[in-house]
Amino acid sequence: MKSFTKIGLAAFAVMLFFSAFAALETKAQVGAQLNEALKRMEKHRKALTSLKTSVKMVKYNPQLDESETQSGTATYLPVKERDALIRIDWTKPNEETLTVVNKEYVIYRKRLKQAIFGKASEAKGSGKANNLFAFMNMSKDELKANYTIKLLGEEKVSGTIPTWHLQLTPKNASAFTTASLWVDGNGMPIQIKATEKNKDTTTILLSGMQKNVKIKNSIFELILPKDTKIIKG
Repeated sequence: MKSFTKIGLAAFAVMLFFSAFAALETKAQVGAQLNEALKRMEKHRKALTSLKTSVKMVKYNPQLDESETQSGTATYLPVKERDALIRIDWTKPNEETLTVVNKEYVIYRKRLKQAIFGKASEAKGSGKANNLFAFMNMSKDELKANYTIKLLGEEKVSGTIPTWHLQLTPKNASAFTTASLWVDGNGMPIQIKATEKNKDTTTILLSGMQKNVKIKNSIFELILPKDTKIIKG
C-alpha cells in the first residue's frame, strides 16, 4: 500500500511538472505572438505616409440596450514629430465633418449650422472616432509606456480578416477603462472597441483602405460658412 502511495505521489508530481511546463510554454508562445504583433505595428506605423478609408462607428449603451451607428470616410496624414492630421466625413445618418489638428478637434454639423471646438482627448459623440487613429500614431514604446497590453487571441474581423486581438488597459487616468485593438497581419489596427467607466462602448471599424496615396494638407483646414454657430466642447 505504501509503495502504491509513493508511486501515486510520484506520478502526480510528474503530472504537475509537465502541466507547469506546458503552461510556461503556452505563456512563452503568447508572449512571442504579442511581440510580433507590436513589432509589425511599429513597422507599419513607420511605413504609412497616408490613409484614405471607409469608417463605421457603433456606440452602444448597455443600460438602455441601444446602439447608434455612423458611417462615412476618413483621411489620415501622419506628420513628422507632430500628431497626425485627421479628417472624417460622416455621411450617415447625418452629414458631419470632424477634423483633428494639433490636438484640437472641430466638428461641423451642416444640418444644424454649428461647429464644436475642443481638445481631441476630450472629444465626445462622433469626435470619439479619432481614438483609433491616435493608437495608429503611437510608437511601440509609447504603447508599452501608457498601457498594459495583453494578447487575447487570434480572431477574424468581419468574418474574413485574420487579426491579433489586443487588450490595452491604461496605466494612468483615461476616458476609457479598456480598449481592444484588432491588428491585421500587416500591423494595421483595423478595429477598436473602447469601454468607458459607465460600460458604454464605442466600436470603430475601417475598411476599403487606400494607403500611401497623395493627400494635400489643405483638406484638413475646415472653412466654415459665415452663419455657423461656434460652440466650445
